[in-house]
This record gives sequence, structure tokens and C-alpha cells, in this order.
Amino acid sequence: MTDACIRAVVESIHSSPTQAVLYLSGGASLALGLLMSVPGASNTVLEAVVPYSRMSMIQLLTKIPAKYCSQQTADEMALLAYNRALKLSSPGSPVLGVGFTGSLATTRPKQGDHRFHLSTRTSDRHWASTVTLSKGLRSRDQEEKVSSYFLLKAIANACKVSSTFDSELTESDVVADECERFFDEDKELEQLINGQICFKVYPFSSDKSNGDRKIILPGSFNPLHDGHLKLLEAATSICGDGYPCFELSAINADKPPLSIPQIKERVMQFEKIGKTVIISNQPYFYKKAELFPGSAFVIGADTAVRLINPKYYDGSYDRMIETLSGCKRTGCTFIVAGRKVDGTFKVLEDFDVPEVLKDMFVPIPAERFRMDLSSTEIRRSCGL
Repeated sequence: MTDACIRAVVESIHSSPTQAVLYLSGGASLALGLLMSVPGASNTVLEAVVPYSRMSMIQLLTKIPAKYCSQQTADEMALLAYNRALKLSSPGSPVLGVGFTGSLATTRPKQGDHRFHLSTRTSDRHWASTVTLSKGLRSRDQEEKVSSYFLLKAIANACKVSSTFDSELTESDVVADECERFFDEDKELEQLINGQICFKVYPFSSDKSNGDRKIILPGSFNPLHDGHLKLLEAATSICGDGYPCFELSAINADKPPLSIPQIKERVMQFEKIGKTVIISNQPYFYKKAELFPGSAFVIGADTAVRLINPKYYDGSYDRMIETLSGCKRTGCTFIVAGRKVDGTFKVLEDFDVPEVLKDMFVPIPAERFRMDLSSTEIRRSCGL
């Protein structure tokens, strides 16, 4: 196998739009070196973690696995990596989560098989495979090479890149339990509602991203109206660089979750006008800040006054400060538009924002945006 052949595949991976997080344990370390040694790795690799010790794996999985080297563990690693990739990726980019766990040759003889388990997860596909190597046929270095090449081919396949090189498996090696599952839109949304995946992006916008920062307007969008569009436009002009998008939570703090047909119906509104929308499963801003670190959230004054009211933190001023300071540490800010509060038009300056939080609240001047319109009023006027 020539280095040129491997390099060509890695270059093709880096030229694809897919961005990946890799969690590897017990082998395939050469694959990381191959990916990182070819220029363009930052286009592909968002993060690579090697949870090698037992405690490291327990912390990654947040539990003690039934078996550290198993297909189930690799699948769980891949799903965690996929969700991590969603959080770290550029807006609208396809993402990939990779999980690998192996038990390869070591300094002492092993009673069990020399094997590895591999799992990849994208938005619409899960692929998994277990490979049992012929025991005693190879050194540790050689088993590392075989597992790394097999992993690299799997990454190429997930990135929809052709890989013609040989992984150097022999007839005495056993590739077993290979499976592939595809997810349609309904299944993805079901996984989101159930908490398996943290959000789903509908990248309808053709606008180019001016950076990794998201400028997010959360809402129920029942219905989406011109006020939403102009508000996000005004906020984007204030923020400068960033990727404007809307965010709809499928989970409501005080109501049942949206049904899949309801979500799809609301998503259609954004598709018709070519605007990106993210469907999440977090109704609370402190959780949104964890999902979208570094983002600017566009809100109305009515939402801002609730955010800084201790009433919504079990009456604790200290808890309010602690919660919003946590949002601040993630790099999140709030872009605040004027809005009617108890029948009176209010702007950010009308509220007493705690000094420690003031720099994370940015006002939208009323002359830049004011529209006394709400989805509730639209539904009422339509008799809905």
C-alpha cells in the first residue's frame, strides 16, 4: 500500500464538508496521525479524545459500561461524539461521530480475542462493525495499522468519499456483526424528542456563514411572521459576524412536547423562505447556552425581564446570578429588542440588570426595530 494512496483518501475526506468528532480507545491511533498529518485537517477534525483508562471511559459515558471493549460501547461513544460534533460544528455542516474500542496485542498474552469494534453516526445513518483479528499473526504495531486503516475507510465511507486502499485484513480475520441503519426525518425527530440527539439543523439558508458564532432567535413560530424576520435581521446587523438562524424547541417547559407533524409543519415555514432553523429539545436558556456556546440569543424585553427576575429561580437572587453567569462563561450574549410588557412598550434600559451581567445584554435601539406584533395576536385575529 502506498503512502500516496492513503494521502489521496485523507485529502478527499478533508475536502468533503463533513466535520467529525472521534472517540478512540484501545487502538486505531495511527488513523488520527494520518488525518492530522495531511493539510486541511481542521476542515474535518473538530475534536479527538482517547479515553484510555477505565475512569476516563466512565467519565465519557457517565456510567460504568457492561464491557469496555464491545459493540455497545462503541455505539454509545459514536452517539456521544455525534452530539458533540453538532455542538462544535460550523452552522449547517454535516457532522460525523466516530466510536472505536479495541483489545489488541499487548505486553502480556491475552486469553480473549484480539478484536475491535467500530461505530459511525451521521444525521441519517448508523454503521457498525466488529473485527476479530487472527491471534498471534501480527505484532501490536501491525494490529494498530490494520485497525487504523479499517477506521479510515469507515470515516471515508461516512464522508461519502471513495477509499480504494486495502485495510490489510486476511482471510483468517473475521469481520462480523456489520450493520447499517438509516434514519428518515421522522426517526431523527423522534430521537431528538427522546433526548438521544441534542438538536437537528435544517440548513435552508444559502447565505454563507461569517464565522462559527450563531445568532439565534428562539421561538414557537406559531406562526412565523414578518416581525421575526425583521428582528433577526436587526440583531444580525448589530452583531456583525455570525450565522443568523431560528431555533424551535420541541420540548416546552409547561406544555406537552410538540408532535412530529407539528414540528414538520412549522419547519415548512422556514423552508418556503429559505431560512435556517434548528430544532432543539431544550426550553431553558441555561441549557441552550450549553448547546450553542458562544451564541448570541435574540430575545424581547419581556423575556429579558423574566431572565433577571429571581422569581423564576425559586425566589433566589444568588441562583439567578449563578445561572446567568454560567451562560456568560460559555460566551453567550442576549440581544434584546423592545417589547410590550404588561401593556407598556419597554426596552432593555428600563430594567435593572445586575452589574455583573450587564455586558451580556445588548439592546436593539427602538429606531432599529420595533414591531408590536405577536404570534398569539395573529392566531387570535385568525380565530385560531
